[in-house]
Amino acid sequence: MRRVLYIAYYFPPAGGPGVQRSLKFVRYLPDHGWMPTVISVKPESAAWPAVDPSMLVEIPEAVKVVRTPSRDPYAAYARFKGRAKADTVGVGFADAQAPGAFEHLARFVRANLFLPDARRGWVRFAKKAVRECLENQSYDAVVTSGPPHSTHFVGRWAQREFGIPWLADFRDPWTEVSYYDQLPFLPWSRWLDRRWERGVLSEARSVVTVSEAVAALLREKSSRAVSVIPNGFDPEDLAGIEPRRGEGFRLVHTGTLAESQNPEMLWPAVRTLRDQGLDLRIHCVGRVDASVRESIRQAGLEEAFEFTPYVPHREALRYMAGADCLLMCVPRTRESAGILTGKVFEYLASGRPVLGIGPPDSDPARLIAQSGAGIMVAYTDPDAMRAFLHTKSAAESDHARPDPSYLEPYTRQSQAGTLAGELNRIAE
Repeated sequence: MRRVLYIAYYFPPAGGPGVQRSLKFVRYLPDHGWMPTVISVKPESAAWPAVDPSMLVEIPEAVKVVRTPSRDPYAAYARFKGRAKADTVGVGFADAQAPGAFEHLARFVRANLFLPDARRGWVRFAKKAVRECLENQSYDAVVTSGPPHSTHFVGRWAQREFGIPWLADFRDPWTEVSYYDQLPFLPWSRWLDRRWERGVLSEARSVVTVSEAVAALLREKSSRAVSVIPNGFDPEDLAGIEPRRGEGFRLVHTGTLAESQNPEMLWPAVRTLRDQGLDLRIHCVGRVDASVRESIRQAGLEEAFEFTPYVPHREALRYMAGADCLLMCVPRTRESAGILTGKVFEYLASGRPVLGIGPPDSDPARLIAQSGAGIMVAYTDPDAMRAFLHTKSAAESDHARPDPSYLEPYTRQSQAGTLAGELNRIAE
């Protein structure tokens, strides 16, 4: 059994989609010959947008988790605003309230003083934990999971200082992440951020990411090999799920719905279908940006909507399983074609129809189409949205589930095996 240090800021009891990839790698790597030791942040020191203690039970008993303090500007920001720290930590700047002058100032400070991200204050604590772990045990590799991409600085330091082969896992792009253009960078800070990005890409012994489109982007920046280990789903999470259903034909969206994901052209399609007599209702489970709520209000659809704040992961799966149709909105960014989140695979595994809104020529569009689960339509095509929803609402039989053999390569167990293979390669 080889040993790997796994460095992850987002780890249970943190909640949200960013946690799933690291948690499932750690859970299933021992099945493939690698025993992880996790280094993460203490809950009381963390700036997590959500907490889900229910996922703690998935960490194998044999896995040691080292938790450290951190220094994070969100704590001071929360005290100043008189709010809970979790309420000040957005996901892609999604917030229930429209940003005011102080929030715009806070974004400026974040962009130009806290580089590459506001979690930079955790790096020195994580390095100390790495050093202490190495005093008692040798390790064959180190994995860093970003964002926050400052986490990669820990892996680079460990490789330089101790010669441990380092694998950098990019769950999202760095300087092309969906909310990057919302940060008001000065020229020097943008240049420095890109320089650090290139440095991480060039020094890591292995770089892996979640989709072919993101891999191509990273290859352009570094002229190096980048491997793809997609996100996926865990069949055990879906076993025995009792669907949470409601009245009418329910279009369900789970997770964050940020400003860049606002499907504004969907609302007229919904309005038309409701006017034609379809009891179509939309249920958003998770954080919804103020701009999305305002566009719903302007469309006169408030009565058709239900909003549920963040719920534990298994509860979110119940909402997925009980939907008549699932809604997925790809952020409108330059690199949107490569956004392939774990939610896509859980949507497919739920067996429910999927209406995707985003680039029709993209990684998630191909995945949805090849699985037979649904379609991806352009943000500007309300007619296609309306036609798809009308067809699904009029279907006499339940939607056919995707072929299990198609989904098999996307199980979290399979993905952990692929990561183990990459670790075997760099540890030789």
